[in-house]
Parts: sequence; structure tokens; C-alpha cells
Amino acid sequence: MHFTLKSLNTFIATGSLLLAASLTPLAAQAATSVKIGTTMWVGYGPFFVAEAKDFYKKHDLKVSLQVFTDPALIPTAMAGGSVDGALLTYDQVIGTVAKGMAHRVVMPVDYSAGGDAIAATSDVTKVSDFKGKKIGFNPLSPSDFLLSYALQKNGLAEKDIQVVPMTPEDVPAAMASGGIKIGVTYEPSLSQVLSQGGGKKFHVVFSSKDAPGLIADVLVFDQKYIKAHPKEIKGIIEAYVEALAYMKSHADESAAIIGKTMGVSAKEAKAQLTGVYNIPLKEMPKAFVKSPETTSYFTSGDVIGKLLKSKGQIKAIPATEATIDDQFVKALAK
Repeated sequence: MHFTLKSLNTFIATGSLLLAASLTPLAAQAATSVKIGTTMWVGYGPFFVAEAKDFYKKHDLKVSLQVFTDPALIPTAMAGGSVDGALLTYDQVIGTVAKGMAHRVVMPVDYSAGGDAIAATSDVTKVSDFKGKKIGFNPLSPSDFLLSYALQKNGLAEKDIQVVPMTPEDVPAAMASGGIKIGVTYEPSLSQVLSQGGGKKFHVVFSSKDAPGLIADVLVFDQKYIKAHPKEIKGIIEAYVEALAYMKSHADESAAIIGKTMGVSAKEAKAQLTGVYNIPLKEMPKAFVKSPETTSYFTSGDVIGKLLKSKGQIKAIPATEATIDDQFVKALAK
């Protein structure tokens, strides 16, 4: 083939355009997109930081958090494919697996250490005082579970109280108006309740601090997704661990990021973080191992399963092994 200078330049220019056109989509598609369903909870702070700082980039990932106001909708979204994974409470996982979904916990995220609580007026000093009173809480949620556990520990049952269904976000207003004396909620709504009346009107009667590990937050994927995307899941966990370390070394900046995401000040974010315990990588494997502590899924799962079954929320308690997949945590924690 022979070229004139003009035709050669045209060929080179055309070839360059074709090469650029062929390479551009590859560059754009290099990062795998992963959508994770979540609620607005301070314990998910490392995920907020990882997204803001784009710690996923080095793992060729583009992870985006899809916020749901109702956590009960997230498992359905996973089943429908609108999200790839989810941040759920462990009791939710037990519930979905009991209903036939192949959800597996791939990483422990945190457990509530006071961030979930039952607040009441000053005249209500102990759980036994709940008898016969109206209590506002969100049925079939961690609030429901915490209340059930508190009642059970004090010789009461749901039949001994007056149930007033409401979302955690509605509890502060309901308590402020005097509609209820007792409410179950979590941060940031909990702080809103406790700050009323100059901090003297309401107080915490029972909280997740009284049952460490019982309200646990976890990263969950469907079994099929786990088999098809192990590299992506490993990358997400590594980015989370990096974000957790960043939160310690850059506490003020991280609090500002978390606060902005949650719609509160950095100071409030810092205060709320004291109510949760984000589990470091070296401690993560313990959650998957049988032990008498409630920080083990085997122990907390037994307590949760029995409560859910007694309340008719599930027909049978699934085996703990059917709710977990520890391969990623075990490999990374070595």
C-alpha cells in the first residue's frame, strides 16, 4: 500500500481516533460498580468515609451507598437486584435466611454500645415500670428486638405493655408532645430525645450497652453474588479497614464527613460514635466462632432466633452456619 503525505496523516489521525475510542470505554469501565443498601446509622461511619475519600479506587471499585429510610425494604431491593449488597442488622439476616433468602454475613461492621436505647420520663426508672404503659417503637426492627429482650430479662412480655407503632425518627416528637412516656429509638433520634428539657426531661432506662453484640450491624451479600464477585467483596472489606484506620488518624475530618452524611454537626457525630463499637480487623474472626459471648453470632443468633420465633416473625430458627461466610475475614486477618 502506498500513501501520500496527506493520506498518511489522515490515516494516522483516523487510527489515533479509533484507538482513543477503543481505549476510552475500557478506562471508564475499569472500576466495577457496586451498590450497597443502607440506613443512616452512625456505625456505618467507615463506609461514609471510604466513599468520601474514594478508598475503593485502588481496588478498581466504584461503591455507592443507597440510603433507605426503612431497613425492612433493603432485603427486597437485594432480591430485585437494585442493590448488590447491604448493611443490615444481624437479626434481619436471621429473618431473611429463615424465609429462604441466601444472604450471608461476610464482615462484622459494628455493634451498638448504647446507640440504641429505651428512653423514658424521669418517673420511669426501671424496665418493670413499663407494665401497662404506652411504648412507641418500630415493629419488626432492632428497636422491637431491644425492647423484647429488655422485657424478657425483666419477666415481662409484649402483652404487658401498650404498643404504639412508629418509626425511630417519630419517637422524639411523640415524646416531646407527651403522647408517650417511653420510646425506643437509635442515633441520631436518641440524642434528640435526651436533649429535650435541657437534658432533664428524659433518660435512658435500658440500652444496647446492657447487651453488647446483641444489636450487630453486618455487611451482607447473596450467596450467588459472593461466588461471582469475591474480588470485589475483598476490596470493599479492605477499603472499610482503611477507612476505619483513617478515622483514628484523622478524627476531626472523619467526624465532619460522617456528620455531613448524617445531617448533623461534626461534634454530634463524634458524640454518637461513642455509642457504637466498630470492630477492627483483628477482632472480626471472633464473631464467626462459637463462644458464650453475645459478640459471637452463634450466641447472639440463638437469643435473637428464639425471640423472633416466639413473636411469630419466623417459623424456624436457621442454623448460624447458614447465615455467615467467614472466608474473606479469615484470609485478611491472617
